[in-house]
Amino acid sequence: MATKPKEENQQATNSTPVQKNDEDHVAAGPSAASLMETLENQYHKIKEHAETYPYVWGSYIVVYGGFGLWAAYRWRKLRKTEDRVRGLQARLKQLVEAEQSSANSTMAEKAPSSSEKPAK
Repeated sequence: MATKPKEENQQATNSTPVQKNDEDHVAAGPSAASLMETLENQYHKIKEHAETYPYVWGSYIVVYGGFGLWAAYRWRKLRKTEDRVRGLQARLKQLVEAEQSSANSTMAEKAPSSSEKPAK
């Protein structure tokens, strides 16, 4: 029977409503001034690190610059290949159309008309 008062206390604490004020609903996003401050601090940290370790930053430039150049080269090569393929497809389409039109014209010439049909 000793557990009943504890249960009643728990129910009493759970039943009290929690009141929230409008002050609790402050915007979560940082203000523009603090954002600029944060960006400026990051810039100064990066600048100091780059001045302290120039070889590390030089290697970053070489490696990522190399990746950038390679990607640009491959992109350009892909575009040239696509252009060449489009040209070949257009030429092939013209050849096929020319062949079909010549085949249609020869079929029309070879087909006897209704007035030329031989009488049996």
